[in-house]
Amino acid sequence: MLCLPAAPGLHRFRSPSDIAAIAVRGAADGPTLLVSAGVHGDEYEGVRAIFETVEALDAGALRGTLLTVPVLNYPAHRAVTRHHPADGANLARQFPGRADGTASERLAHAFSTDFLPHADFYLDLHSGGIRFAMPSMAGYEAADPRGRAAAEAFGAPVIWGHPVIEPGRTISAARALGIPFLYTEARGAGRIHPEDLLMMRRGITNLMRHLGMLDGAPEIPAPPRRLHGIGNTDEGVYAAAGGFFMPSVALLDSVRAGEPIGRIVDQLGDVLATPVAPADGVVGLLRELPPVDEGDVLLLVATPEEA
Repeated sequence: MLCLPAAPGLHRFRSPSDIAAIAVRGAADGPTLLVSAGVHGDEYEGVRAIFETVEALDAGALRGTLLTVPVLNYPAHRAVTRHHPADGANLARQFPGRADGTASERLAHAFSTDFLPHADFYLDLHSGGIRFAMPSMAGYEAADPRGRAAAEAFGAPVIWGHPVIEPGRTISAARALGIPFLYTEARGAGRIHPEDLLMMRRGITNLMRHLGMLDGAPEIPAPPRRLHGIGNTDEGVYAAAGGFFMPSVALLDSVRAGEPIGRIVDQLGDVLATPVAPADGVVGLLRELPPVDEGDVLLLVATPEEA
């Protein structure tokens, strides 16, 4: 496990395993908030949010430490791909990793051993990437009141409680260590939307206020829309054929079980498959990159908490 800088102020450094990190050490003692981004190489909102947050943070007003890893999966980031180019693996399914494993497993192990043990709270910043659209949201473990309280304080327009936290994720590794956590999603598309950047910057600051690291109450722009259900992007409606996907629903639309959610056509426009919603609910993830292969995830359905 790495040693954190002891002197107050802004510190840029590399861990013993060569993971680039930035820490802001406060003038007074307090908790450590660990924030990571760039687990997937095609997600950029969190990277910029971290850079701008640490640059603007006044260490003299901070209690504790903001510890950040702006680009965890740097090889994928440089290759502009979701998965690690060395092994083709999804880093968000490799945790806690192995010291003698594949490139992704070694990276997961390094983060799990060097960084996670320092955290009193962990935030992992994600978005839809190039392929998917996701609501601008904070996700949490439904059974953990610490996560629910933090999600309410984060200030996202949507909060999504999950009954199950799947193995292999950064947050499942945090959970195994007893560390409370949140993760975010945003609309993605390989671009940084100003509203999502604002949400993440404000959310990091809100978490520091929630944890007592900064004075003041969290700034909540509006009451969030609350969803419930599985949030695993590897599950949902799968493409029954390869082709060109033309969705007929939009993010957060209400759908009914069995309702067509679009069609997959060939190069002449002939329909190859008509995927349908698997359950009643709202669209929580939607593939927006039109070319699809058989087996690709097209859509996830979430349940409004009020239902």
